Amino acid sequence: MFDVATLAAIGAAFLLAGVVKGIIGFALPIVSVALLTVLIGLPNAMAVLLVPALFVNTWQGAVGGHLKSTVLRIWPYLTMATMTVWLGALSLTRVELPLLSAFLGCILIIYALSNMMGLRVTITPVQDRWLGPLIGGINGLVTGMTGTTAVPGVIYLQAVGLERDALIQAMGILFTLSLLALAVVLGGNGILTGELAFLSVAACVPAFAGMVIGRRIRKSLSESNFRRVFFIALLLLGSYIVISSAPWS
Repeated sequence: MFDVATLAAIGAAFLLAGVVKGIIGFALPIVSVALLTVLIGLPNAMAVLLVPALFVNTWQGAVGGHLKSTVLRIWPYLTMATMTVWLGALSLTRVELPLLSAFLGCILIIYALSNMMGLRVTITPVQDRWLGPLIGGINGLVTGMTGTTAVPGVIYLQAVGLERDALIQAMGILFTLSLLALAVVLGGNGILTGELAFLSVAACVPAFAGMVIGRRIRKSLSESNFRRVFFIALLLLGSYIVISSAPWS
C-alpha cells in the first residue's frame, strides 16, 4: 500500500512522537496523528496510531495507585467519551476528508494555544454533574472524527482538580478507553485493514525507541523550554494542515 519512502517517513514520525513523549511525558497520539495525516491522510493515520498509542496509554492508565478512585470520580465523563466515539466516526464516511483534516488542524491550534497561554479553568463538583457527561460526549465526537482525545479531554481533567498523579493516570484511562472504542469503530467501518493493523504493530518499535531517546535527552534539556518549542511547532503544524486542506490549496 505504501512505498519504502512513505514507510520510512511513518517510522520517523513515530520516532519523533516517542521522543516528545519521553521528554515531556505526553503527546504521542496527537503528534503522531498530526504528522501521519500529512503523510498518509487522516483515516489511515487514525488506524496506524492505534497500537502504539494503546501500548503507551494502557500502562499509564493502569499504574499510579489511583485507578479505582479516579474512575469513580469521573465515570460519567469517561462513559460518554467512550460511547460517542462511534457517532463521531460516522463522519469519516459521510464528510469530505479535507474538512475533517482542517478540523484536526483547528484542534491542534486550540490545544497549542491553550497550553501556550496557560489556560486553566475550574469546574466545581456541582457543575461537573452536568458538564462531565456533556464534555465527555463532545470529546468522544472529536475522537471519532480526528483520532485525538486531548481536546477538550485534558482541559476538562485539569479543570476538575485532580492532583498530578491522578491527572496523569486519568489521561491514560481516557486515552485507552477512547482508542479501544476507536479501534472497534474503525474495524467495523473497514478502515482498519489487516495491512494497517500490521503497520500499527510495527510502529511500536520506533515509538518505544523514541521514548527511550527522549528520556535520555530530558536529563540534559530544559523541559519548560522544550514545551514552548513543542507547542509552537504544534501550532505551525496545525496551521499547515488547515491551509493545505483548504479548497484553494
